[in-house]
Amino acid sequence: MKTRNVPAHPASSRLATLLGQLGLAAGLMMSVSAAEASDLLQIYQEAAAHDARYAAAKAEYSAGKEKVVQGRARLLPTITGSADYYKNNSENQMKDLAISKTTDKFTSSSYGATLSQPLFRAQNWQEYKIGQLQTALSASAYGQASQALILRAAEAYFNVLIAQDSVNAISQLRTAAAEQLQLAKTSFNVGTVTVTDVHEAQSRYDLATAQEIAARNKLNVANESLARVIGHTPDELAGLKEGVEISAPNPTNLSSWVSAAEKGDYGVQAQTYAREIAVRELSHARAGHLPTLDLGASYRKSRTPSGDGDTPGGYIDRNTDRRVGVELNLPIFEGGAIHSRTREAAALKIKADADLEDARRAAALSAREAYLGVTSGIAQVKALEAARVSSASALESNRLGYQVGVRINIDVLNAQSQLADTVQQLSKARYDTLLAQLRLKAAIGTLGEADVRVINALLETRSNANPRFVTTPASELKPVRPTRQPQRQRH
Repeated sequence: MKTRNVPAHPASSRLATLLGQLGLAAGLMMSVSAAEASDLLQIYQEAAAHDARYAAAKAEYSAGKEKVVQGRARLLPTITGSADYYKNNSENQMKDLAISKTTDKFTSSSYGATLSQPLFRAQNWQEYKIGQLQTALSASAYGQASQALILRAAEAYFNVLIAQDSVNAISQLRTAAAEQLQLAKTSFNVGTVTVTDVHEAQSRYDLATAQEIAARNKLNVANESLARVIGHTPDELAGLKEGVEISAPNPTNLSSWVSAAEKGDYGVQAQTYAREIAVRELSHARAGHLPTLDLGASYRKSRTPSGDGDTPGGYIDRNTDRRVGVELNLPIFEGGAIHSRTREAAALKIKADADLEDARRAAALSAREAYLGVTSGIAQVKALEAARVSSASALESNRLGYQVGVRINIDVLNAQSQLADTVQQLSKARYDTLLAQLRLKAAIGTLGEADVRVINALLETRSNANPRFVTTPASELKPVRPTRQPQRQRH
């Protein structure tokens, strides 16, 4: 066979240069000391201090606590004070036998106070109870927002780690593909392989290059998503310890989690309060037909000049008025407004019943999905861990077989791709399972910082440069002339 040189692709050279620069930048970032690395607990605490949605929920909760105060005010007395002071200029003109005109200039003033205490107002009582329920509703909404913050922080945190592992796996795949490409070119030059092997290796190298660019872009997006939650671009993050075992849900009975979710889920609690508010609103509307009884008391003192007013020789009237009593009002007809509001409240109560049932079903579904996410995730992690070992062994076997001539180039390339895919799937399965654990606790309304600490104990600071799998570099394999050229089997 005649020896020939295979020209390199210009695009591949440019991409290799670009990725070399990206690799250098990544290496500089990965040199951050362990003391500067952030773990999940620190990210959650920073999110609690900087997340905009959580801050809005906290402010809304503070506003909601005033509802009970406003409702209670409808049952307490109201006191109003008043005072007035006037300058009067009065002209009187009388026409009789002679025209006479008089002008009086004087000042008048008064002051007083009025007290009103509801004795029987059914609507006010219902408004007080509604205020209590609205405050409880806002507390449920705040609790739900607190859980949502943990889930958003954890999801953003894990997405960064998944993206980092993908970059590491694809970067190693590209390096291995580059070595395999160089080996194929060398073997082609000495006449041991065909040009097809070179083209296959070139194709896999170009594909790995494109995948690495996409993976790094995805990592940048994941970092920005995390920055949105914590308010700044994150530093080095602690990753999951190698070989750590994820615990199964306790209790192991799915029905127990579903039953707890139907009662403890914050969404169910919120809809329960919303239904109670609808019931109170219906009673409030019906109370529009009832009479009202109030205790009233007033005191007023006035000063009005008489005669010549403020002129010398005049006199001043001083009046004092004191009143105490009860006032009864009976609504008779308001144009049908009370009946309309009653029908409206009755319809909204039916809607609240349906919303509560929907919330219970949604909570049960969330608990089932999270429970199955944990259990199936644990099984998937174990299977992928075994698959990673098998894929690494298969890659070594194919490389050795290629060296001795019983495997061809495409077999080695396929084994490399399979190992990289397995590593990425394993990383995602691990973090998805941890997130499912948090979602399971959120489904029953018990997710809190203690659960974050439990998962945080499974993390450790590690350099992204540490490979998650190690194989023999293709550069160590020498091109040899096989005894025979293996043929691909067609299926």
